[in-house]
Amino acid sequence: MNKAISMTLLAASLTLGGCAANYQANNTQKGAAIGAVVGAILGKATGDHDKKRYAWGAVVGAIAGGAIGNYMDKQEAALREELADSGIEVVRTGNNIDLIMPSDVTFATNSASVSQSFTPVLQDVARVLNEYEKTVLMIEGHTDSDGTEQYNQGLSERRAESVKNILLANSVNARRMTTLGMGEYQPKASNATPEGKQQNRRVELTIQPLGE
Repeated sequence: MNKAISMTLLAASLTLGGCAANYQANNTQKGAAIGAVVGAILGKATGDHDKKRYAWGAVVGAIAGGAIGNYMDKQEAALREELADSGIEVVRTGNNIDLIMPSDVTFATNSASVSQSFTPVLQDVARVLNEYEKTVLMIEGHTDSDGTEQYNQGLSERRAESVKNILLANSVNARRMTTLGMGEYQPKASNATPEGKQQNRRVELTIQPLGE
């Protein structure tokens, strides 16, 4: 039986007007809600009700449609070079780039403070992001299923925010970034084993181009 969940999808660092939206949903409904919110965050909703464009386009510009693939190819190559042997997994999906940061290299257990040894890695990420500015960033925090839903939700939000703050301190434009706490609700693996739980404790940074 699906759990009923209450989660604030936009509670942390949503730059598009600073609004927060609460959703009461079962797991199936949650997936649909997240898809709608992420689509809006990444510029797929236009805000026609007030005839205003989202701030990101004005801040970072846009890439001509035919040049997007090449732009993201170069950014992917730069990230792979900078992040070799860092513990971050670089995954390309279409024109999006996902950086998957396992908690065992990013955070101490039950902590939302980025490990000092990992800070230089995030500085490398920031360096590439600042070189390729025509993108927006979604930073998602995830946990395993240990602990209460409320605790895991808060921890996932705080971890995503910690990663954002380091990028912000390294000159990544705040208007390019938003954070989202997913709690325990998008596992990569089974929470029935320690190995699966380790995979589920992570922060993911999705880099998406802004096309014309």
